[in-house]
Amino acid sequence: MKIKILVAAHKEFPMPNDKNLYLPVLVGATQNYREGIDYQRDDEGENISKKNPHYSELTAVYWAWKNLEDVDAVGLVHYRRYFMGSAGLNLSGVLKSEDVEDILNSYEAIVPKKRNYYIETNYSHFIHAHGSEALDMTRRIIQKAFPTYVQSFDSVIKKRSAHMFNMFIMKKEQFDKYCEWLFKILFQLEATLDVSNYTGQEKRIFGYISELLLDVWLQRNQIKFKEVKWRQFGKKHTLNKLSNFLLRKFSLGGKQTHF
Repeated sequence: MKIKILVAAHKEFPMPNDKNLYLPVLVGATQNYREGIDYQRDDEGENISKKNPHYSELTAVYWAWKNLEDVDAVGLVHYRRYFMGSAGLNLSGVLKSEDVEDILNSYEAIVPKKRNYYIETNYSHFIHAHGSEALDMTRRIIQKAFPTYVQSFDSVIKKRSAHMFNMFIMKKEQFDKYCEWLFKILFQLEATLDVSNYTGQEKRIFGYISELLLDVWLQRNQIKFKEVKWRQFGKKHTLNKLSNFLLRKFSLGGKQTHF
């Protein structure tokens, strides 16, 4: 099985040793390229690289959908966040080719273990961080363009957990179907939503929306998936996240910083 796991990065960073499995992709390459960065650029071939400030790692996903050929499965991780195997606490412990192939022999997709919010639903967590406009607009788009997905959308946003971070590994057939569905929704949202006043992290609104849409697609299509543990490398800013969460929850502060 030929598998490619994209490692989305906006700068040079330590990468896994398995070059056959992991493909570093420089997102927003036109703006982020620096001499000596030998990564696959997301601005080659058919691409949406210029949308990176609003789409974040999804520009790598789009590039792979349109340009990556002769593969049996495609995945996405981040330069600081990986699926982990059974051993190892550093990059030596990330999923290996044999791990992925073994799982995909029984499942259609691999996703990270769910992130639990406990006292919030996915909807309330999202709107406390980003406001309700984009998510409510997304529902209206789905209702019109993909009405059979509305029930799954409503189900997902009422839950208190989700597979976050836009991390996945899928068989190519499912990957292509997912991308066609996802980008049709996001492009319609982009054409409707005024982001001219969005600043900082909030510019990445379409990336945030897609985090929840992954679960909508998995649920509606009854995709058989395997949850795999993941690990974040580098600073986690746990205290900042907790304080931002409490400020948002009780309307005492601004929007969440997303890491």
